[in-house]
Parts: sequence; structure tokens; C-alpha cells
Amino acid sequence: MPQAPDRPDVRSANVRTALILASIALVFFVGIIVAKLTGDTSTGMTVLGAAVLLFLVLAIGRSVRRK
Repeated sequence: MPQAPDRPDVRSANVRTALILASIALVFFVGIIVAKLTGDTSTGMTVLGAAVLLFLVLAIGRSVRRK
């Protein structure tokens, strides 16, 4: 049975997912802008790599903590 999107727990999960996706997009855009401003592609790649690593650590940490 599908869950109603107006339930508080479903709504909070949807908001949390939206915030995570928006923060990922923001970090990618900031990484690209920093790479363009510095003229160094390795800086942008470092920002993007660090962001991906941080998101993975947070996602894994949350799933381990729930168990």
C-alpha cells in the first residue's frame, strides 16, 4: 500500500531527500565555479571529490546508526 505524501513522517523524509539533493547540486556548482575562478582544474576536482566522500560518509553513517 503506498504511503500518503501528507503524513508527517513521509513529508519529513521527502524534505530531507530534497535537501540532500539540493546540497549535492550546490556543492557541484561551487566546485565548478571555484575551478573556473582559480583556473586550476585540480582544485575543482578536489572540492567535488571531498564533497562526494563527505556525502558517502554521512549516508553510510546514518544507515549504520539506524540499526
